[in-house]
Amino acid sequence: MLLGTHTPKLDDKGRVILPAKFRDDLGGGVVVTRGQDRCLYVFSEKEFERVHDRIREAPLANKQARDFLRMFLSGASAEKPDSQNRITIPPPLRAYAGLERDLVVTGVGAHAEIWDATAWNTYAEANEETYAELEQEVIPGLF
Repeated sequence: MLLGTHTPKLDDKGRVILPAKFRDDLGGGVVVTRGQDRCLYVFSEKEFERVHDRIREAPLANKQARDFLRMFLSGASAEKPDSQNRITIPPPLRAYAGLERDLVVTGVGAHAEIWDATAWNTYAEANEETYAELEQEVIPGLF
């Protein structure tokens, strides 16, 4: 399970070091793809296969499902960490997420997300108060 938030840097070659906490889950190979809210999703190969299997069940007659499938899969890139535990973020994905030098990598259960640090701070600031004041159960049965 991927948890926590880390602040690595993007190097000049578009590589980022996987945080040590995530290496056991992601060290064997990852798939990086477009996430929602202009971040990138990082899945272990095994988790990506599970998600891909579920996506393939979506009805192709549904336009939203087709659009999601196209955007999610068309940007997917399989990456193997190098000897220094770095993965390369392909240029189109860096552009999609607006990644500059300072990043935030956050664990979100079964996957990680990579954010431009400024975008993450804006997102977190805009959502912290709403999160703190939730009056109803968002995920049934959780609490």
